[in-house]
Parts: sequence; C-alpha cells; structure tokens
Amino acid sequence: MIEARNLKKLYRRGAEEVRAVDGVSFEIDDGEFVAVVGPSGAGKTTLLQLMGAMDKPTSGTLRVAGHELSGLSDGQLTRLRRESLGFVFQQFGLLPTLSVEENVALPALFGGRRDRRRVDELLERVGLAHRRRHRPGELSGGEMQRAAIARALYNSPRMILADEPTGNLDSATSARIFDLLWDLHRGGLTVVVVTHNEALADAAERRLMIRDGLIVAA
Repeated sequence: MIEARNLKKLYRRGAEEVRAVDGVSFEIDDGEFVAVVGPSGAGKTTLLQLMGAMDKPTSGTLRVAGHELSGLSDGQLTRLRRESLGFVFQQFGLLPTLSVEENVALPALFGGRRDRRRVDELLERVGLAHRRRHRPGELSGGEMQRAAIARALYNSPRMILADEPTGNLDSATSARIFDLLWDLHRGGLTVVVVTHNEALADAAERRLMIRDGLIVAA
C-alpha cells in the first residue's frame, strides 16, 4: 500500500533548516494496522501528510496505492486522495452548521454522487443513526469522532490515515474509537494512526517509531 525510499521533507525557518522527515525508508502492506509513534516534534504528522498526498516530499520516492506520487499532477493527487484515502483528525473537522448526516455526505459534493443509502449504512456502522439530524455542537467528543470516521469512509477508501484520533477523548471513549478502527481493519482496510496513546499503539500490528525525522524502529 505504501513504499517509501529515502523520503525527505525539509523546511526553512529563517536561517534554520528543519529536517522534519530525514531520509526514511519503509513499507506498509495492504491491510496492515500500523501506529506511528514518537515524541512531539519528531515528524509524525509530517510523515502522515506525505503518505496522504497532502504534502510533497523534498526528495526521495513514495508510492501510495500503486501510484508513484511524484509522477502525478495536482488533479491526479486530488483524485487519489478522494478515491483511495480517508482522513481522520484530532479536531474532527466537522462543519458546525451541518447535521451529522450532511457532514458524512460531504465527500459527495466533490465526488458528484450523493447516495442516501451509503450515508444510512455508515451511520449504522458507527452507531450514530439516532443522531443523524443533530449538529456537531450537540454531540460528545466520541460521537464527533465517529461521525468524522463515517465521513472518511464515504468513498470506500483503501486506507484510513488518522492523526491523533483520540487526542481529545477520555480513556473510555478512546477505547470505543480503538474498537471501531479495529473493526475497519478486520474488514480489510489499511489503517495508519499517528498516536501518543500507548493503548492504541499496542493494539496496532506494528509500530513505526520516529525521532528527529528518522525511523528508529519498525
């Protein structure tokens, strides 16, 4: 699913060069559940953004879902993100003026195919059918994250990329999100999670430990 070779992402901060990702090589197989762990500022989120085609590497090669990303146009990258990848973030990213069902259906605005049955199926899957007409401000943190996961699944992606999906949640709610991610993994999805949560990291099949932009254990 993912193959990186000598992948680098460098930034300039004034006169300083920040080596956010510093020549890493790794593979993630189709259907794996992988946790990306490491201290704050280690490069975890930058690495996830590269894997999700949300940022471009400074150098190195990266293949995602069979595509060499450096060879894709901006339009092709957008299509790859829309059709093959689902994204889940710590801050949920729900639009506050829309209902749960409208938030879940948002990818249809970009994909051009609104499917009410798909929304119904996903709300049932994440246990939010009874909250479909509520707005995000009326939900708990765990419910907002489940709505965000449902939205990420709308286009039937091959891989879910989650950046600290339990960072704003208590331990009991985090456990329910773990269970949902594991159910998705058992259903065949590749799941990659950036996390500080040791319980979630322990639940993954494998860890990528990153420190100072380098993978120090895999």
